[in-house]
Amino acid sequence: MEKRVMYKSIMILAIIGICAYFAFPVDKRINLGLDLQGGMHLLLKVDTSHLSGQAKEDATDRAVEVIRNRIDQFGVRETSIQKQGLDEIVVQLPGVSDRQRALDIIGKTALLEFKIVSNDAEKLKEALAGTVPEGFELKYSQDDNEPLLLEKQAVLTGDALTNASVRFDQSHFGEPIVGLQFNAEGAKKFGEVTAANVGRRLAIVLDGKVQSAPNIREAIPSGEAVITGRFSSDQAQDLALILRVGALPAPMNIEEERTVGPLLGQDSIRKGFKASLIGCLLVFIFMASYYLLAGLIADVALGLNLLMILGGLGLLPVLFPGVSATLTLPGIAGIALSLGMAVDANVLINERIREELNSGRNLRAAIVNGYSRAFSAIFDSNVTTLIAAFLLFQFGTGPIRGFAVTLTIGLLASMFTAIVVTRTIFELLLSTGLLKKSLPMLRLIKETKLDFIAKRRIFYAVSIIVIGLGLFTFFKKGKAAYGIDFVGGQLQEYSFKTAPSIDKVRQVLKEIGLADASIQQFKENPRVVLIRTSEDKTQAMTDQLHKSFPDQDIQILRIERVGPVAGKHLKTKAINALVWSLAGILIYVGIRFKHINFAIAGVIALLHDVLVSLGFLAMTNRQIDLLSVTAFLTIAGYSINDTIVIYDRVRENARLYRKLSLRDLINLSVNQTLGRTLLTSAVTLLVVASFLFYGGEVLSNFAFTLFVGFISGVYSTIYIASPLVLAWSGKHSK
Repeated sequence: MEKRVMYKSIMILAIIGICAYFAFPVDKRINLGLDLQGGMHLLLKVDTSHLSGQAKEDATDRAVEVIRNRIDQFGVRETSIQKQGLDEIVVQLPGVSDRQRALDIIGKTALLEFKIVSNDAEKLKEALAGTVPEGFELKYSQDDNEPLLLEKQAVLTGDALTNASVRFDQSHFGEPIVGLQFNAEGAKKFGEVTAANVGRRLAIVLDGKVQSAPNIREAIPSGEAVITGRFSSDQAQDLALILRVGALPAPMNIEEERTVGPLLGQDSIRKGFKASLIGCLLVFIFMASYYLLAGLIADVALGLNLLMILGGLGLLPVLFPGVSATLTLPGIAGIALSLGMAVDANVLINERIREELNSGRNLRAAIVNGYSRAFSAIFDSNVTTLIAAFLLFQFGTGPIRGFAVTLTIGLLASMFTAIVVTRTIFELLLSTGLLKKSLPMLRLIKETKLDFIAKRRIFYAVSIIVIGLGLFTFFKKGKAAYGIDFVGGQLQEYSFKTAPSIDKVRQVLKEIGLADASIQQFKENPRVVLIRTSEDKTQAMTDQLHKSFPDQDIQILRIERVGPVAGKHLKTKAINALVWSLAGILIYVGIRFKHINFAIAGVIALLHDVLVSLGFLAMTNRQIDLLSVTAFLTIAGYSINDTIVIYDRVRENARLYRKLSLRDLINLSVNQTLGRTLLTSAVTLLVVASFLFYGGEVLSNFAFTLFVGFISGVYSTIYIASPLVLAWSGKHSK
């Protein structure tokens, strides 16, 4: 055995060992994303409009600390709380099932004020008539809606608190109350206020709402008070918690919420892994059946590819402290898709080896030349896809970034396994004599001699018609073409024990003022009902559904809520991601092929594929959401792969056949690579189809978009990109 081969083998084994160490046990090394284990993702905006100076600058940082302290005491593990921009906070709460309680704890400002109640009946009468006297405000008590005229200036605030705890009022059947303790200065102030206002009422106001307004019978020098309000035990505990931690420096607005129930998380895991398993098995079986021994070697590389992705995710926290390895549902799709795309490199190499064998080379020379000639196409196509993945991470949010991370690791792993690992295995087999003279492979698609360029005008017209119809439908639908990610709104998905009557569900929504809500029931699973509303009435809706369907065991699967500001922001980021990815690919291809015509034609072809996918989404009444944009960028990266393989062959043939015109060079190159183009696209489509049919509703749009885009990619590579290069270069250009 050559020393070079031995050293490479040792290096590969070492990398496998490192990846295995950081990959297993998977449940210890890699965290599940919120979409898999359930939980909440919140984007909060700090309203600093009423603040100024240093208080305004520090408000978001102070809010982060207050929220972190509240959540720590609430008992949620593995939370993520991060400041975003100047006045936004991203909060992730894995495993949280009580949505409303979590929202109350995080979002309640907890501004506690003690205000004197006016006992002037005339002033109260004026206020009720609509003229509130200066220096006063009209409020209503929480318990019995009693009108109270309060002095605007608070005599004491929650800043003076040292502790808040739950007690039980024995005089009211053990009802929970919240006991308050003031610091020395607060106790002194509280004693002075109560002494000066004996016989009057003192309102306890929390976030502008009067919790109670007891009579002051005597001075209270002890520095203790209580808040009553017919609380449940949980409500009293939560109120005590947020009062102990302290008030937020400013009100919080929820710009974006994504809540996934544990039931949907378990279903997503089951369907995601099932789709991945089916897709990967189909790929493994095809490679072994079609390329025989070479296919088995490719399967070994694909298996190592999967191990390296898991190991790479497990290694992330080591290489980048503070970064957690999180696997999301789109991340699972990214792993399976990267395996499908890894086939591309193996097919390229095997087809090149076949060509070398057919030209009379011995087996060793055929393998060496096959790898050498396939390298440039593999390198260029993977770099362009990496550009798209990088921009997905840069502009994406949440699960989309998870997809970008797994896709990036998968692409890097596939280059290593396809170029280094498989070649080393071949070299080991050759040096040990296990592989001698032949490397049999099946061949379904023989080399063709079709004139693709001659039919280019017909296909230009077909493309224009398809894209035109799609864009017409898209613009005609207007806002209805977009999901809530981009236009805002709220989505609630419920699971019933048996398929409910949609008419009855609609009647329930009418009763709580949601007559205009959109209700969708899925044919493949009629027990699931999706409700889209323009406002947040989830709690009222859930309570009313439980009341109207008492025997249905209704479960919340997911809640998604996006405000108009966040929707506009997400839309802008999505457009930026598309524009910058196209620009990045344009620049890279232009530099690599030293001709701007190649780059522009390639970018127009992938833009064609994105527009075709967009049109099919609109024509099939599927809404465009963040995962659709993820699919568009993936299509852009993958579509250019096929184009680059043809460009690479044109570049190679130009050196071999110097007398051929560009038209003949392009036709020859397309015919030579047609089998590889159809094979790799078909194999990748096996993975995409498995997600389309078995991946569940959450990944349905994503898989459908990829399915259409990848088919369009094969078409555009042959009939759009290649002819455009000729059209802009001149009919008889060399």
